[in-house]
Amino acid sequence: MSKPGKRFRTAAEKIDRETLYSLEDAVKLVKDGAKAKFDETIEIAMNLGVDPRHADQMVRGVCQLPHGSGRKLRVGVFAKGAKAEEAKKAGADVVGAEDLVEQVQKGVIEFDRCIATPDMMPLVGRLGKVLGPRGLMPNPKVGTVTMDVAAAVRGAKGGAVEFRVEKAGLIHAGVGKASFSEKALVENIRAFTDAVMKAKPSGAKGTFLKRVAVASTMGPGVKIEPASLTGSA
Repeated sequence: MSKPGKRFRTAAEKIDRETLYSLEDAVKLVKDGAKAKFDETIEIAMNLGVDPRHADQMVRGVCQLPHGSGRKLRVGVFAKGAKAEEAKKAGADVVGAEDLVEQVQKGVIEFDRCIATPDMMPLVGRLGKVLGPRGLMPNPKVGTVTMDVAAAVRGAKGGAVEFRVEKAGLIHAGVGKASFSEKALVENIRAFTDAVMKAKPSGAKGTFLKRVAVASTMGPGVKIEPASLTGSA
């Protein structure tokens, strides 16, 4: 196993791994430690008090980050006729119907977010084994199966971030770039936290938001006091 580089060690020395920092202090530490030669992504990781193996404890949703994610997403849309034209005008990168299904079945996936109109879902359903493992399958719960394709495309392009709880109750997502201001990152993280809290399932018992940390792509994680995110744990 390789040792952490000098840049990582320098950043880690400024962080007390036993301390729970306020959101503002954590963001400052992460930004100060993001010294890579590229614009690092700022990522949040949450440990929730749920067991996603139970259907009534699944946490899933979408958050429109107020300052965007800083990531340029390629958006694919399954639609026909007027809806296909709407998607193109809204800025979709790939638009199609049967032709796009055939393309994806061949393993050619030229998009990072997938949207579909409801009438296209019988066709798109055939792609479950291809799109599902990549987290690209359209779902009405996160607004990617909709007749308002233009709004969905603009949302995806503008910084909409999907989230879904994984094993052990973990959620992680990119919430901005190191080049963002501290204020923008704080507001993005609070918006993301609010979206996760609103998606709290009926089956969740006890403490929902258990542990939270933020980190840059190449930097160490900084633990956050959950109450500083929501006003309560």
